[in-house]
Amino acid sequence: MAAGFSEAFSKGGIEVFSACSRPSSAIGPLVIEVMREKGIDLSSRHPKGLNDLPSIEMDFLVTMGCEEACPAVLSKRIIEWAIPDPKGKPMDFYREVRDLIEEKVRALLKEMG
Repeated sequence: MAAGFSEAFSKGGIEVFSACSRPSSAIGPLVIEVMREKGIDLSSRHPKGLNDLPSIEMDFLVTMGCEEACPAVLSKRIIEWAIPDPKGKPMDFYREVRDLIEEKVRALLKEMG
């Protein structure tokens, strides 16, 4: 969700990478549905692992509970967002998480200028 919002709001002005320490085989259908409600289509995306990230220093690394795996990613600044995992929760909880992520992405992009 964060990558989708970042790409949409920056209109290509920043390069966004998304990865997970334990990626699933597909983006969950409820994630796709709640993002579609915001006009962002994630249906053609696939989860990636940390090994799929390019070997570059990131300007920002935003983590969402990746524990010990994220320090392997080189970054100038690490930001931890305490975002609850909506998996297994009702649709309204997915929307709450989506809206929280949207708010945090907007704030970070504003901070970045």
